[in-house]
Amino acid sequence: MVSPTVVVFDLDGTLIDSRGDIVAAVNHALKATGRAPLPGQVIVRYVGDGARALCARAAKLPESSEDVEELLRHFLAYYERHPLDFTRWMPGAQEMIERLSDLGDLSLCVCTNKPRSTTNAVLAALGVGARFHAVVAGGDTAEKKPEPAPLLHLAGLLGVQPHRMVMVGDGPQDIECARRAGARSIAVLGGFGSQQDLLNARPDVLLRTMGELWDVLRRWRDATARLVAVR
Repeated sequence: MVSPTVVVFDLDGTLIDSRGDIVAAVNHALKATGRAPLPGQVIVRYVGDGARALCARAAKLPESSEDVEELLRHFLAYYERHPLDFTRWMPGAQEMIERLSDLGDLSLCVCTNKPRSTTNAVLAALGVGARFHAVVAGGDTAEKKPEPAPLLHLAGLLGVQPHRMVMVGDGPQDIECARRAGARSIAVLGGFGSQQDLLNARPDVLLRTMGELWDVLRRWRDATARLVAVR
């Protein structure tokens, strides 16, 4: 087993609970284009595949529709102005980021389908941008998760092999992206993905809370150290 040197986090549902701000931005876009707002629990089911897919699903339009462009414009403009009205850290996420940041031999990164503009706005509002060595957001690559391109792009930015990376996420998109890229995957319950969807995605590890991540990474690092010592 090769010791991981990069831990990559999904953003929405993994590090942050952004449901409230996403719902507010979607409903603003719907109302701005003459459509009826939707219940929050309906909008939340559409999250995970990027802002364009989210707006299209909320308006019951194909992603290729020109009408989605107007929805997306209103969504992004509102979200950039209101990145942190309701958003909070997921339980244990802030503490885990701070704890892992103290390890000098681990690089922390973000890989999200969230658009670059709103990703930057949220990280800046949280004051944690400097904690991450690199961030790959929606639109940075031609393909989004579950395709491997975002994670492979991140590996290229850092100059590491994908098998030295661990992807931590709350959705099957994250797990599938890691598998296709050749990285290890850790799923965390409590976000947007259901337990069954995550189990079906077959992550290497399934965690009930973010607080369990430390022990998993420690075991993987210790196992590698013992193998090296034996040799």
